[in-house]
Amino acid sequence: MVFADLFFIYFFLPVCLICYFITKSAKVRNATLITFSLIFYAWGEPVWVSILIVSSLVDYLNGLAIDKFRGKWQAKAAVVWSLIFNLGILFAFKYMGFMVENFNALTGAKIPVPHIALPIGISFYTFQTISYTVDCYRDKVKTQRNFFRFLMYVSLFPQLIAGPIVRYSVIGDEIDNRKTTVKDFSDGMSRLILGLAKKVIIANNISTIVTSLFGEASNKYSGVYSVSVFGTWYGAVLVGLWYYFDFSGYSDMAIGMGRIFGFHFDENFKYPYICKSITEFWRRWHISLSSWFRDYVYIPMGGNRKGKVRQCVNILVVWALTGFWHGASWNFMIWGAYFGVLLLIEKLLIGKWLKNTNAVISHLYAVALVAVGWGIFYFENFKALGTFFKGLVGLNGNGLSDPITNSLFMNNIWLFAAAIIFSTPILPKIRAAATKAPSSDYFVRVCSMICNVALLLISSVLLVNTTNNPFLYFRF
Repeated sequence: MVFADLFFIYFFLPVCLICYFITKSAKVRNATLITFSLIFYAWGEPVWVSILIVSSLVDYLNGLAIDKFRGKWQAKAAVVWSLIFNLGILFAFKYMGFMVENFNALTGAKIPVPHIALPIGISFYTFQTISYTVDCYRDKVKTQRNFFRFLMYVSLFPQLIAGPIVRYSVIGDEIDNRKTTVKDFSDGMSRLILGLAKKVIIANNISTIVTSLFGEASNKYSGVYSVSVFGTWYGAVLVGLWYYFDFSGYSDMAIGMGRIFGFHFDENFKYPYICKSITEFWRRWHISLSSWFRDYVYIPMGGNRKGKVRQCVNILVVWALTGFWHGASWNFMIWGAYFGVLLLIEKLLIGKWLKNTNAVISHLYAVALVAVGWGIFYFENFKALGTFFKGLVGLNGNGLSDPITNSLFMNNIWLFAAAIIFSTPILPKIRAAATKAPSSDYFVRVCSMICNVALLLISSVLLVNTTNNPFLYFRF
């Protein structure tokens, strides 16, 4: 089941809300969320619910062991077992086939390549349970002694499939001590509708333009051979906008639904495309993943404390793992290495220059390099990726512009303009300024309600004939 679906919006979610708010009992509300979360997850792949439940049970028991044997070797063993188990199942489902394929290619062996379906959301919930056991060991969270409360944390459907990666420290107290105010419900519904509109109105339409220019990501990308330099850059920028509106749209819906149920998830995006450096971009994009690698990989490896050489090694390792986390394909590892090297260059060579240079120049620098990065991320086929790189500078024999790109650009100029505007905090700033004006609060609330209704109606109409509308990060 996906969020951007009429069945979910007009049946599953309303029924869940009715069952949830019909009682004030925390236990019944928690049971309701567990039930609906497991139904949500099992809707398309019922067999994988067992993996989710077993993963939850393992780290629930690890947390109890850490609490019982705190300061002893058994506590360390529980953390090690958590890492082995979670990373082991992640490797088995996500990377086993990739590893066998590459081993066969290198050695000439003919080991049968396993084709195992990837359980949706496994990359997210395994990282959540790892963070819980590590934080228990660090004595940063109170051990959860009730398995069903822990299962609710892991399986909570608003963030189960594609994040944000919610740490137990963020919502642990809200599992049993939460309430939904009228403002929470109103703000949550607004955020939910905004996220839906981002996905259905903007992201889906941008994706059709990208496919027209570049073809499907996994194909050989025949379209790029005739796409101009302008078309290649235009497509790369559109890929970045597509990913932003798709993934931030999901995060908005997750955060909004969490707010409705009384949970306050951390923000996952903070307008990354207003950045003036690659470093700033990654402080604003997929924040829950970046901060996870910082706190559970980079800092334990020594972080900034062991000299510049060790620091550089740590950064490169973290970004290699970040790329690998996104998928079992070499382009993701190249993508991770690409950003790791850029971050090192900024840290060691041009960081001060970026801070002191003209804001427009630093912004164009960052956006251009990010766009190239999204091209690496998009093309899983090496030949297509090489053609993309050549296309950026006209080495495919392509001209500066071409009729197809020009037509796509002009026919979709308002969509492109809207995507640019909505990827910045211009509208929130306008709203904030409007609310400060005398007697404007009622007017702003009425306008917001009208906009929400309009966005919901438009999104619903666009979803009428859509049978499958998954978010991009479902596959990660």
